[in-house]
Amino acid sequence: MGAAKFIRGLVRRIDPERLTVVVNTGDDETFYGLHVSPDIDTVTYTLAGVVNRAQGWGLDGESFNVLPSLARFYGQPWFGLGDRDLATHLYRTDRMHQGAPLSQITAEVARAFSIKSRILPMSDDRVRTFVKLRGQSAIPFQEYFVHRRARGVVEKIELRGIRDARPAP
Repeated sequence: MGAAKFIRGLVRRIDPERLTVVVNTGDDETFYGLHVSPDIDTVTYTLAGVVNRAQGWGLDGESFNVLPSLARFYGQPWFGLGDRDLATHLYRTDRMHQGAPLSQITAEVARAFSIKSRILPMSDDRVRTFVKLRGQSAIPFQEYFVHRRARGVVEKIELRGIRDARPAP
């Protein structure tokens, strides 16, 4: 969220078309079969001027009517995917199934939001952040940060896939 606020201020001072933002994808996760890129989405929504500024993430004026219905099938939700935000995740996941790289999909989403700056994922290759808590197995970052509210003594941060990952084009 801090980076998104910085970017929002930066594009007030420079031509947005001169800005390229390389965004972390290590915190990407799959929820309900959908590929969610929280950091890319926060930067996208911020540059588009549609981010929920009070939260620092998600879309302004978002509703959460679908989550209770998903709970019927998946159990109690702990990651807030808004109703309109689902469109971004559905599109991204569909394009990934078609074989498009994340960098191309991110550019398509940015165009759909009329963003003039360039948003790049750090890599088209899958890198995942895991957090090892004392006395427990490593868990995905979103589970640690959102579901467990960043509680517990962190022993180690793992970036799985980083050795084989290539930078985005």
